[in-house]
Amino acid sequence: MVTLNNESVMKTLDAIYDYSLEGLPTSKSVYELANDYLSTNVSVENAVENLIQNQVKKCGTSGFITGLGGILTLPITLPVNMTSVLYVQMRMVATIAHINGFDLKSDQVKTFVYTCLTGKSMTDILKNVGIQFGRKYSTNIVKKIPGTVLIKINQKVGFRFLTKFGSTGIINLGKTIPVIGGVIGGTVDILSTKIIAKNAVRLFVKTE
Repeated sequence: MVTLNNESVMKTLDAIYDYSLEGLPTSKSVYELANDYLSTNVSVENAVENLIQNQVKKCGTSGFITGLGGILTLPITLPVNMTSVLYVQMRMVATIAHINGFDLKSDQVKTFVYTCLTGKSMTDILKNVGIQFGRKYSTNIVKKIPGTVLIKINQKVGFRFLTKFGSTGIINLGKTIPVIGGVIGGTVDILSTKIIAKNAVRLFVKTE
């Protein structure tokens, strides 16, 4: 078992985020991935749609961890199985944000990416800090979110992950990880990845 607290959860997310942007030795950077989809699709909307479809399939494909060998080198505390899923999901969200013109180096965008990963809890987390849905978030709106609000969001995100792993902050590998070993099979929760993708679309995809 692995003991976690809010600080270690956020450090883990930060580490995965950095690797997501730059890519592992076996995978492209977010910027390269975004350019690939933009160059092979007729519109931003189609690029995002195809990206989501492919990333969801990747999370549900047996043995996808074998293509992410660099995950083993990450300086984090989560098991490799869980880390690999977070890596794919976070990369998907960050790519969607970049495709739509958001600066992935900004603290605001990074916090929003993390919030997407909380799944169905995202709406409540943002409402609790005074951020209401009903309008699309432009790059200018995101830039104006103050640091004090970001701290509150990150605290709630960290707590959500702790709650997900167990009320005591201890990960029970037998209950949390579909397969204890080097490879995740088709039992990965594809539904959660789809929910995360919808969150990213709600936050980052621009509509007329």
